[in-house]
Amino acid sequence: MGQLAALLEGLVDKMERAAALDRPADVGQRLSGRIPDGFVKDALSGTQIGHPVHPLAVTVPIGAFVAASFLDATGGDPAASRRLVGLGLVTAVPAALAGASDWHDLEGGERRVGVVHAIGNSLGLTLLAASWLARHSGGRGKVRALAGLGLIGASGWLGGHLTYAQGAGVDTTAFQRPATEWTDACPETELSDGQPHALDVAGMAVVVVRDRGAVRALANRCTHRGAPLSDGDVDGGCIECPWHGSRFDLVTGQVERGPATRPAPTFEVRVRDGVMQVRRSEVRALRLNPTD
Repeated sequence: MGQLAALLEGLVDKMERAAALDRPADVGQRLSGRIPDGFVKDALSGTQIGHPVHPLAVTVPIGAFVAASFLDATGGDPAASRRLVGLGLVTAVPAALAGASDWHDLEGGERRVGVVHAIGNSLGLTLLAASWLARHSGGRGKVRALAGLGLIGASGWLGGHLTYAQGAGVDTTAFQRPATEWTDACPETELSDGQPHALDVAGMAVVVVRDRGAVRALANRCTHRGAPLSDGDVDGGCIECPWHGSRFDLVTGQVERGPATRPAPTFEVRVRDGVMQVRRSEVRALRLNPTD
């Protein structure tokens, strides 16, 4: 690991352990908890498009701020720079709401890094708003814009750490290794209608449900934050995550209600000599070692 990377890793490790960040995080989560469940939270989470919205949404304000600073540095039209800063400030609002919705469901070190990420972005946007006001009143605001962009860039590194190092927003089942051959799961007689049954099948946690006479099997791990689906309720052909309320279709695994964005892996099911067997016929190759 390079010296810079080691330095950054040390700083963020201290951040993850900093209990002093819990107080502002508590305040932030009370505010983000006001985001209405259902359509609004699903839209901010990205349930309808199958991936988190926040990483996509931030490209517009960041692009606008970078373009404004580029025009500032190259002698571009001051009015165009001001309009770009204004565009960035306006589009930062939905991006921030999407980020707040995702962050609300984090805990521990992830939550602490997330609150510093939010504070850094807020300070950067404050400087950019001051830059826009200075430009609007005839001032140039170049230094404020550049400083704000720098803060947002540093905060963006923390956002990358949340995703790539801490796994926030990543499908929690992405690297599981399901059985691809028919594998014994449990005697069929152990299943009760409407009651989730947690099993270990070839080292992978599976939840099996007899729903209205048909047996369904899914990975026993919510794709959102990893909750055991076997602790959730079964209703209307869906199983509900016990932690954040995501609902997955028992037949297809598709998300019927967020904040989850990725479907739950499903298994084929059959019964042989009174024993229920499961398998998953397709596994994405990149999720396994080349020798597997």
